[in-house]
Amino acid sequence: MKMVKLQKKNLNAFLAGLEKFGDLHGPVRRDTNDFAFQKVDAPEQIAHDCLRTILPPKKYFTKPVDTMFTFSEAEGYRAPDKDLHTKIILFGVHPCDIHGIKILDLVFGGQYRDEYYFARRRNAIVVGLDCMPDEYCFCRSTGTDFTEDGFDLFLSDIGSSYLVRVGTSLGDDIVLETSTLFQEIGDTDRRAYKRRSAQRINSFEVEIHLEDLPEIMDLEYESRIWQELGDKCLSCGTCSMVCPTCYCYDVVDQLNLDAKSGSRLRRWDSCLFKDYALVAGGHNFRADRGSRIKNRYFHKQRGFVAQFGRPSCVGCGRCIVSCPAAISLVDVLTKLRSRGNE
Repeated sequence: MKMVKLQKKNLNAFLAGLEKFGDLHGPVRRDTNDFAFQKVDAPEQIAHDCLRTILPPKKYFTKPVDTMFTFSEAEGYRAPDKDLHTKIILFGVHPCDIHGIKILDLVFGGQYRDEYYFARRRNAIVVGLDCMPDEYCFCRSTGTDFTEDGFDLFLSDIGSSYLVRVGTSLGDDIVLETSTLFQEIGDTDRRAYKRRSAQRINSFEVEIHLEDLPEIMDLEYESRIWQELGDKCLSCGTCSMVCPTCYCYDVVDQLNLDAKSGSRLRRWDSCLFKDYALVAGGHNFRADRGSRIKNRYFHKQRGFVAQFGRPSCVGCGRCIVSCPAAISLVDVLTKLRSRGNE
């Protein structure tokens, strides 16, 4: 893999030079500890100290509310494509979120390929950026604290410079286009990267064990922990909305007041919503909250493993930070492993 060095004093010049490749998007500070990915007009707007954004990068590829097509009596059906071909540069994507995108690639590239999703993916340049964990990060436990692919360029902090890994031919084109800003890597840079890597590894405060978790969950399928969680859960769906890998959606038709035109919308959904498993005739397969939260945990930590060989959690900590009921995935999995919870 090709690697070069970019001095931090040249970062804004590098980002400004990306304009010819698309619209620049990155984490922007909304409040003291709140950040959001959004389009920026100048590189200086990007918050490089952002650890996690409120919503993950998935919002660029599978929209919270997406118009699938419009319809009218006069024109019939029309598929909109206003943002499907917009080229963007997504800067500041951390390793866990890159893994989240890779998981969505697996899901939406399956038997029924989602061309809406991949049209946007093809037009997004991903520039990754490393980070230091806080008390909510457990991506080292999920094996998502480092990534070898899934990005065009990846920047690792080595003090006064960034070590830049080139992940794709497009990333190489970008480096060549702005070649005057880059330098070769020396021995001092190699040592700095190793020190930073060791510091990062030693900074993780949270550890969970996933080795035989599917078997543990099968053994605890009837555990009372699920009802205890159901008693706490508000069924608000916040954890699903902020999760980098939750991909459920609902499809609804909106009819305009003329009753002759409207649109079909696809919008984010959550298995924690009360009517998620409601079917025609009024039967609800998961009417109580305990069964719904159990379903969520089993899908992410058990069912996804059976289908794709890995859990769909990337350890970003967003669900823990955002849950108004203070339910912690780490605490739940730790309790499932402990003896005597029955």
